[in-house]
Amino acid sequence: MPTKTSSKAAPKKSAKKTTPKKTTTKSKTKKPVASNSDPKAERFAHPFFNKKPSQKTVKVDGTNTKMTGLVNYIATKLEQIPPLKVDPPIMTLDQIIGAQNASQIKTNKSISFHAVGDTGHENGLPQQLVADAMTLDYDVQHPEKSPAFFFHLGDVIYYNNTDQGYFSQFYVPYKKYPGKVIAIPGNHDGEMFKFNGASTGQLSSCGAFQENFCLPAPSVPPAAGSIYREMVNQPGVYWILNAPFVDIIGLYSNVAEGPGFISSPDIGTSQKDWLIKTLKGIKSARGSGSRKALVIGVHHPPFSSGGHSSSTQMLADMDEACNQAGIMPDVVLAAHSHNYQRYTRSLKFGGKDIQVPYIVAGMGGRGIGPVKAGDGSVVTDPIGSHTFNNSFVGYGYLTVTVDKNKLSVDVIQVDHLDGTKKPYETINVDLNTNVMTIG
Repeated sequence: MPTKTSSKAAPKKSAKKTTPKKTTTKSKTKKPVASNSDPKAERFAHPFFNKKPSQKTVKVDGTNTKMTGLVNYIATKLEQIPPLKVDPPIMTLDQIIGAQNASQIKTNKSISFHAVGDTGHENGLPQQLVADAMTLDYDVQHPEKSPAFFFHLGDVIYYNNTDQGYFSQFYVPYKKYPGKVIAIPGNHDGEMFKFNGASTGQLSSCGAFQENFCLPAPSVPPAAGSIYREMVNQPGVYWILNAPFVDIIGLYSNVAEGPGFISSPDIGTSQKDWLIKTLKGIKSARGSGSRKALVIGVHHPPFSSGGHSSSTQMLADMDEACNQAGIMPDVVLAAHSHNYQRYTRSLKFGGKDIQVPYIVAGMGGRGIGPVKAGDGSVVTDPIGSHTFNNSFVGYGYLTVTVDKNKLSVDVIQVDHLDGTKKPYETINVDLNTNVMTIG
């Protein structure tokens, strides 16, 4: 176990003293004074507490004052996005697993990788069971057919962003997992203070994350202690990975419990501007005949029906970037809600009808949260509609496989007691037509 702490505790912010305002007590014989009432006051503290379905009361077009007020308040609580270590933030598969191994995957004519989020749990049995189940997917005799890496969808660590936290919540659970790990930060990876106001142990937002994932060169970080795990040198907290058959974009959606943000007046638009430029580059490459799958990963879910709410403003930023570039993702992967959810987004784009799966995969081991059953309900959104297709409460992970014609996502459930794994469903996307089928 490591003996040093890489990030010193930040001082706790002192609360400003306030003088309570005097209140007027109602008399039993006198009516309340009219001047003490506020006709604009809300009945409930949360603006969405009502009996009507949310799609009938909340318009996702920026005109609803209640929604705008809530989101604007949360937007003032964000942390600045850490500067990139390398600009532009581009990774290749060669950098992660070596040129020869990347070439073997290309020769094999397909690539696969693991994906899940919300894992960090010291001495957590479910996290260990999921990690062990993922490990069984590797074949030392056929590395070219094994997952190329594990794409962690955020919340690697909870409430302890120190060497000790990384050792107990990341390096120990994955000590037998043979694959390389790349990641985007979740809200808990970026937060500076815990729920009780105490420091999480880092001096800057995502400081500990960068010490373990954004190294100057591939190496074993000090937090790993006596566990040998070579970590990669990611260029920052958001990035693109250029791999055979697939481009993967990882976005950082900041520290709020919800919703997520990739831009705001306080944190700026640098990440969104980069996303637009990057998507335009992918669109240009497709124009020259190179049609790879496009995967976008972000911690906060654009759509969610349990555990945490949808991130509609973040989705609007993503949609704007896609519209400006003239390209849509083939799948969107998210986490944050501790369960599994699948949505199908249907829209007309580029002159044709397309379907895009939006998947919430927050079932990596840090507890599970409730979610209603996917019931096929259809909700209109600003550029199309989305259908809530399926869900489960439990643990598991995703295996994404891509070749030149198809992207498939195998959803695997893992039993929380004995680690037995079983297939739940497979989502297939035809890369030529962008039509989905379920296997």
